Amino acid sequence: MDFKHLRAFLTVAETGNVTRAAEILHLVQPAVSRQIRLLEEDVGTALFERERHGMVLTKAGQALAGHARRAMLELDRARMEITATAAAGLSGLVTLGLLPSTVDIISGGLISAVAAAYPGIRIRLTVGYAGTLLRWLESGEVDAALLYGAERSAAIQTSRLVEEPLWVVGPKDAGLRPDRAVPLAGLVEHPLVLPSAPHGIRALVEHACAVAQVSLRVSAETNALSVQRALVLGGHGLTILPPIAVADDLRMGRLSGAPLADPPIHRAIVLGLPVNRPTGQHVRRSIELLTGEMRRAIDSGIWIEGRWLGD
Repeated sequence: MDFKHLRAFLTVAETGNVTRAAEILHLVQPAVSRQIRLLEEDVGTALFERERHGMVLTKAGQALAGHARRAMLELDRARMEITATAAAGLSGLVTLGLLPSTVDIISGGLISAVAAAYPGIRIRLTVGYAGTLLRWLESGEVDAALLYGAERSAAIQTSRLVEEPLWVVGPKDAGLRPDRAVPLAGLVEHPLVLPSAPHGIRALVEHACAVAQVSLRVSAETNALSVQRALVLGGHGLTILPPIAVADDLRMGRLSGAPLADPPIHRAIVLGLPVNRPTGQHVRRSIELLTGEMRRAIDSGIWIEGRWLGD
């Protein structure tokens, strides 16, 4: 098994197309096909279904993809450490996991801050819901991640950073107002678009419903924030989100929102770090800049309704 074969395999898996993969890898198409064939011969099974509309991973291919991504990530990390020079100061690859609701407001400032303070550090941002980020953190695919306070793992240590309320969010004509809280029971007559289980927000909402003995009418579920937003904008129902997740829509009046009450629902965002492997100085310095950007977003009011809990 060769790293070139693995890189070709992952590129085809991501693009679903040998021709496109060849363009990305700056190879001719037969060379990519040969690398895939050699890898399949090495593992003794087909890794792709050659379908009419592209290349689709088999179950064996899906299993290999997870291991291959981790192997390539470790190789990238090693390459960065080996090629670093003392004159360059701190350097290396840092992979950070961010929540969809936070990435837009902190990613730009974080990249600028790292480039200014530690030009030898290369940041890789991955976005996912908390359960996915937790798995990536446990497996070593990310160095640190933002999670919800509800996630627990013996392999992960956490520190609380931010607390924020959940709001009911709807189209602009829903008439929701920040100064007029909506009781949870007031949503029972409305169709709701909610994150799929086991999303952290879904768990918080279901717990609050159990406490208040309220049954909500869920019209649609999704694991993508963009789809959740689009369905609400399209008039398919209300949703429950932290206001920062749709901050621009609220400011521009495309959506309206109000805090939840009876009971109010809050979520905590925590920083997760692994306990079973060391956290390098380049990772720690990047984390300091990440938390600094989060604190600035709250202090400036960009992070709507966020309350800083960190040191």
